[in-house]
Amino acid sequence: MKLSSKSVSAKLDRIDKNIIRALQNNGRMQNNDLAREIGLSPSSCLRRVKLLEEAGVIQSYTTVVDPQKIGLQLILFSRIW
Repeated sequence: MKLSSKSVSAKLDRIDKNIIRALQNNGRMQNNDLAREIGLSPSSCLRRVKLLEEAGVIQSYTTVVDPQKIGLQLILFSRIW
């Protein structure tokens, strides 16, 4: 992995891509579980995640909410010409 916070394009290796894929499936995954899934030690895994965050590859973590379960019954899209 060759990442720096100043690099414009990051060269991601297989492990980095596996970390990203796992976090896209479950952004709340604990580091120990992520490390086990990827096949790294917890300290190496955490270091790689931090480098991905610092380089801007991982920009944020989000939550997807079911609109109906929070009382939003209608979704509107509008287009203005």
